[in-house]
Amino acid sequence: MARGAVRLLELALDPESETPDDAMSERVLDAALSLVAASGARHLTMDDVAARAGVGRMTVYRRFGGRQQLLDALAVGECRRCLAQIAAALDPDEPIEERAAALFVATLRVIREHPMLARLARVEPEALLHELNRDSSAVFRLMRRFLVAQIRAALAEIAVRLGASFVLMPDSTIVSDDEQQTRETVRLLLAPVLRGGVRRQARAAAGDRPKAAPARAV
Repeated sequence: MARGAVRLLELALDPESETPDDAMSERVLDAALSLVAASGARHLTMDDVAARAGVGRMTVYRRFGGRQQLLDALAVGECRRCLAQIAAALDPDEPIEERAAALFVATLRVIREHPMLARLARVEPEALLHELNRDSSAVFRLMRRFLVAQIRAALAEIAVRLGASFVLMPDSTIVSDDEQQTRETVRLLLAPVLRGGVRRQARAAAGDRPKAAPARAV
């Protein structure tokens, strides 16, 4: 995509950035999404989008101006939809290990169900790797910044790294088709690490330091 994932993610996270949201525009964007998921953004044409949406070619141009503007609006809208689904799964009143498990399951659900991500993983994994590493991993930093608002910083970083790994390598013995089972497995795996981090933060806040081990007699 000409504007790059970093710029599109910045737009998606910017509440001042607006994308068309009327019924006709949504219809056109849905048509574009199905075409991109099937054949990739490289092969998308305005004529194909118009035909899939069942509207005239000029209707698509009036709504979006051109092919790149349509692709940008699609990417920003889908990014916001994915982030909203992940954020909606997190209850700020739950213990940290429950939020971690909910985050993991919600992220996996988005990765598995979103047609554009599924295509990237299946057909164009090198494109995803390129975007993740471009500009000193700017996409990674933006995603982590979004998640820090929902959970602790260390957990946000783990979530982004795990999400990227599952897009590229979806097969896993940790993940099952039963989301509740997956959530319980992740909770049990992460709970000791997260609780240890909470205790260390509490000690640091109180000005305490871990006691040094006594010296052995020589």
